[in-house]
Amino acid sequence: MSLVGSYVALSKPLVAALPVFLLGWLRFGIGALAMPHWLRKPPDEPPFTAQTRGLLFLESFLGNFMFTICMLYGVSMTSAVSAGVIMASIPAAVALMSWAFLREHIGARIWAAVACAALGIGLLALSKQEHLAPATQGLQAHLTDSKAWLGNLLIVGAVLCEAAYAVIGKKLTGALGPKRITSLINLWGFALMTPIGLYQALHFDFGAVHAGIWLLLVFYALAASVCTVWLWMTGLNGVPAALGGVFTVMLPISAALVGVLVLGESLSRVQLLAFAIALVGVVLATLPTRQQIKAANAAKGRPEQVQPPRGAA
Repeated sequence: MSLVGSYVALSKPLVAALPVFLLGWLRFGIGALAMPHWLRKPPDEPPFTAQTRGLLFLESFLGNFMFTICMLYGVSMTSAVSAGVIMASIPAAVALMSWAFLREHIGARIWAAVACAALGIGLLALSKQEHLAPATQGLQAHLTDSKAWLGNLLIVGAVLCEAAYAVIGKKLTGALGPKRITSLINLWGFALMTPIGLYQALHFDFGAVHAGIWLLLVFYALAASVCTVWLWMTGLNGVPAALGGVFTVMLPISAALVGVLVLGESLSRVQLLAFAIALVGVVLATLPTRQQIKAANAAKGRPEQVQPPRGAA
């Protein structure tokens, strides 16, 4: 999630230089070229079932294709502040979906972590309003027209797509390895983007693109299609989907930090407070519970030696 936030912030020049569908098509194409060996079926992998095929398609359609469309076009119709506040609901959406579809138990501490994540990202988004220039404020006022409701609705759709991505990914890790999942959903993403991406490629002047943009595109493609997906699927193989969803808090945090350290943006006290609250949520979600400590000690063949934090469930 930290890597996702960094390439989201650094992809601004890419969006300015390349059409959205062409950018997505090139991203999946470069990703496919980087991991053809991951497509090979391991000897111990069970045969594909109809459910596995359907989940692979949904994982790419919702998590890759629809998320990109909803997010980019949603932000174009509403304010960035509204989009940030709505995106703060991703951890809660993941927790609810994992409870509804995976029957995962959601304890009080995970819900507290979700609340911290939502509060932290909400503060982070709202704090942007404090430093808006008058011209930007006028633009935001203009965005409250009839298109704003549609933009907000598209951002809600992006939240649901991201939550579905986490939950379906957890389901897939029970049948396939992380590398196979990464390569297969990338291939689906390439197929879904090809019709419009190829059309835009035929009408685009590639010679006008600066060499630095191509280097940034390679980084974006390898990070978005290979590294982050593999890390996410590997992580989901060892933690519940609801707990994994809490870590989506790192996406806007890392994006903002890249903005400050790389793009020269300012960081207010409210934003610092938002970071602190969000990170408290991550700590709450990852501290070992009493049951986990007992299980770990039992596996090592010794009695309980580590006391859990006071109040841990």
